[in-house]
Amino acid sequence: MSETELKQRYIALGWTAFEDPGFISHAGPFFQRDSNDGPTFSFQVLEKHENRNGMLQGGALMTFVDRALGATARQVTQTAATVTVTLTVQFVEGVKIGETVEVTPSMIRATKQLIFMTGTFTVNSRVVCVANGVWKKINTPPKVSATTSVKAG
Repeated sequence: MSETELKQRYIALGWTAFEDPGFISHAGPFFQRDSNDGPTFSFQVLEKHENRNGMLQGGALMTFVDRALGATARQVTQTAATVTVTLTVQFVEGVKIGETVEVTPSMIRATKQLIFMTGTFTVNSRVVCVANGVWKKINTPPKVSATTSVKAG
């Protein structure tokens, strides 16, 4: 399935494509939708995300982790811009090409300058990684919107 077809399928299911013109345009596509529990993020693993063992490359998963937790930190605190201070990822189980990783991140705490986040990343109900991180609020506005949405219509 092409990335264009994948985006069309997700958008038809009510997801928003989470894009920007920088590195994420090479790493994704990633998708977001809001739920009662907060924003949920989804990432279908494509062949371009494959490591030499035929599984999802850990760095690709870490990029998704950073994006999902960081975007949620900005959204729940209504902060325009943040930077990642620390990110700890524990890989629990491998992810196969074609599988879909999802997370609904949670904010642990926010101070005047820092936002503490956590997330359990799953494929169906199988835990594939657990992550914790800290984001710092910054005054510099981002070059592009924190989320460039692509929706149906």
